[in-house]
Amino acid sequence: MNDVPWLSGRPPRMRREAHFGDRVITCFAEKPRGLFDLFASAVRRNPRGEALVCGDQRISWRELDRKVTSVASALAQRGVQPSDRVGLFVGNRPEFVIALFACARIGAISVPLGIRQQHDEIAYALNDCEASVLIHDAELAERIPASRDIASLRHRFSVGPSSAAEAFDALLQGQHAREPAPSDEEETAVILYTSGTTGRPKGAMLTNLNIVNSSLVFEHCMALREDDRCIMSVPLSHVTGLIAGITTMARCTGALIVMPTFRAPDFLALAAAERMTYTLMVPAMYNLCLLQPDFAKFNLSAWRIGSYGGAPMPPATIAAFAERLPNLNLMNAYGATETTSPTTIMPPSFTATHGAKVGLPIPGAEVLIMDEQGAELPIGEVGEIWIGGGSVVRGYWNNPTATQKEFTGGFWHSGDLGSVDADGFVSVLDRKKDMLNRGGHKIYTAEVEAVLAAHEDVVESAVVGKPCPVLGERVHAYVVTRSAEAQAESLQRYLAARLSDYKVPETMHLSTEPLPRNSNGKVLKRELRERLLKQLATAEDAPPH
Repeated sequence: MNDVPWLSGRPPRMRREAHFGDRVITCFAEKPRGLFDLFASAVRRNPRGEALVCGDQRISWRELDRKVTSVASALAQRGVQPSDRVGLFVGNRPEFVIALFACARIGAISVPLGIRQQHDEIAYALNDCEASVLIHDAELAERIPASRDIASLRHRFSVGPSSAAEAFDALLQGQHAREPAPSDEEETAVILYTSGTTGRPKGAMLTNLNIVNSSLVFEHCMALREDDRCIMSVPLSHVTGLIAGITTMARCTGALIVMPTFRAPDFLALAAAERMTYTLMVPAMYNLCLLQPDFAKFNLSAWRIGSYGGAPMPPATIAAFAERLPNLNLMNAYGATETTSPTTIMPPSFTATHGAKVGLPIPGAEVLIMDEQGAELPIGEVGEIWIGGGSVVRGYWNNPTATQKEFTGGFWHSGDLGSVDADGFVSVLDRKKDMLNRGGHKIYTAEVEAVLAAHEDVVESAVVGKPCPVLGERVHAYVVTRSAEAQAESLQRYLAARLSDYKVPETMHLSTEPLPRNSNGKVLKRELRERLLKQLATAEDAPPH
């Protein structure tokens, strides 16, 4: 373990602190007090350095500060007060970053909304948090609820021309700046609504402490520094883009290069042109890069840190990057909205040998494996993952019932099933609701998906339960393949040589089309289950031949 960055060399000074009433958590001892302090520190330390790049826009930290101050002043002049909620229905563009820090300057709470969200989802979030302001992209205006449907909404600002809202550019003319609102570590700075894969979304309250702590984690565990240049092609409105991108780059005063939409050829060209050193993407995006026939022509020698999460990285992908970019360190990062992004990070020297695991707990994090009765299980046994520490949110906005149900003594019940081995490495085996029961045999779908991911013809997969009157459930797999020539029988033989027979999918659906995902990029297994049920019902209703 001597090569684990946060366990060797010069470790950060940590200490126990009392927060959120009844929690005692391990935090970084030296840290900014809040989101705006993180930003202000970057402006002081690196005023001339590039802060933000998007297309032909290049904005220094000093210039970004001027824009943030103007927008904050204009919002305050229009009556926005500390703790007011400001909805951000804005894509990957500089205005999102400007508005985020402007809200932090006046103590308002940002509420980012994914641009793939639809009318009803937007209406629910804005009403739930009682947003007083909405900033949105002009091209998204058709999906925005009418003002009469959001009783709390007082102002709308459009990024781009719109007849229904005041121009965001007007906010950039704000003057008469007030002093920044004082930062309180325990105050909510951002509300992020969970993906809502089951039931209504819940508004996770990311406090100043949570955001600062997670930003310090990325900086320390990934050894990020002032000359780092980060491309963010995942949504800035997601916890990954927000924390691993925006606030982490503020912490290390690096440059954030914003990519509005991910396309592998464009990403590779941008990475080469901007001398990208660091990014965080899902494994499928790495695979798409490798599939580009002209991959070798791009100069990616500056790329030092490639973090990923959301799914296992196929061993073939890890090996291919090791061969083509030997200086690139691939690092798995496991986390959630409720943990303000990271909970575990895989040290790069273990990525190839520990591909089935998600890493070691970050500094200050506690990972418990609990049984159904809330008792800790021994090393190696499988149970629900509970997570504690300075990055765990205080609860859900306006939802004490969900907060009480999903948090115990400061530990968040992740809903993931996993284990911790004797060396401290964490494995995530499945979501509790996704585990299958085939005639009494428990099947962790993530295990089957991980084995499929290692097959050279497989891009990604999702395993779901197929109703069976005899066994309760059988195993069905939706598999995205690299070519239309892939055969289910060949994949089944491959799995049968590596898994117990009851884990091998008895039926498969192969396609070259990507799996359905929600606005945060998570695979919608609920939609796949519904699709399978419809297919079964159609087959039953079909007349006999």
